[in-house]
Amino acid sequence: MAKQTKSNIQHYPRIQNETNKYHGFFDEGQFKVHIQKIDQEILKLIVKEAITNANLKSSRAILNIQGVADELVGEILKRGGSELFKYFVKYCGDPAATAYDCVGIHYSEVAKEQFRNRTIQKERMNSGWRYQFIARDCAIQSGRFKAISDIGAAEADFNAILAGISGNNQVNIYVSVKNRTNTMGGQDWPKAIRALEEVAKTDKNRTGPYLCVFGIAMEKGLRVIRTEGKTKQPYSHNTEIWLSDYFWPFFSNYQYHEVSHLVLEVLMSQGKQSSLNVKPPKELIESFGAICSTYGLLDNEGI
Repeated sequence: MAKQTKSNIQHYPRIQNETNKYHGFFDEGQFKVHIQKIDQEILKLIVKEAITNANLKSSRAILNIQGVADELVGEILKRGGSELFKYFVKYCGDPAATAYDCVGIHYSEVAKEQFRNRTIQKERMNSGWRYQFIARDCAIQSGRFKAISDIGAAEADFNAILAGISGNNQVNIYVSVKNRTNTMGGQDWPKAIRALEEVAKTDKNRTGPYLCVFGIAMEKGLRVIRTEGKTKQPYSHNTEIWLSDYFWPFFSNYQYHEVSHLVLEVLMSQGKQSSLNVKPPKELIESFGAICSTYGLLDNEGI
């Protein structure tokens, strides 16, 4: 990543005390604070809507055959077995080690394990959307921010405008929500930081300086700035990573454990079966086995 020049550094208030471990970070103390707590019932409605919207964006279930005509179910399950095999090939850690691990195991056991792995992956994607919607809508309801808007870009989820205490200055905060910091590999962070800042720099509706934030929804901690390994120079002086102990209070005036408890309460109240408890249908498993056989991976016993 190209080194930032002074002209690239955004002039929003930063912590000036050099003995402070957060020296150079965004100085929240210069901006408006929360003056109210979102009512629990309103927060519960936010969570319910977020769960619904997340399910529309990214289904938690691998298969959805509810309401499908009987004559079509078989074809859907067969196609599901094919998709599961593609997932197995694409996401195995090491082909050689995976092959070694599978020796002597019946294809049905491999299929069941991959079905669960893929379900967990889809659950993670779904929860990412869920917490993005919750954070955005909490920010809207909090009354702290001058404006909240969706960005509609792959790199950023929403934009928050926060006014200064004096009312003479403001900062535009461009937020990308991630479940955990390990959602991306170490080599992916510079590219993601550059892409998020590009969204901020090229926003024609922006007035005033920008701050880019990766909001980490589920990982404890406060704030960090990613630096290049050898030089220890920040990838961007305008981009911070806010972990859950800072991210949630900033946008919602609630702690993450309070938000997550409410998500659990709403999920329990809906009375739906967890996708992790869904068993792969026999037809899907047999379809997976048929493809394994096509590639010469099985003996006569399906091992």
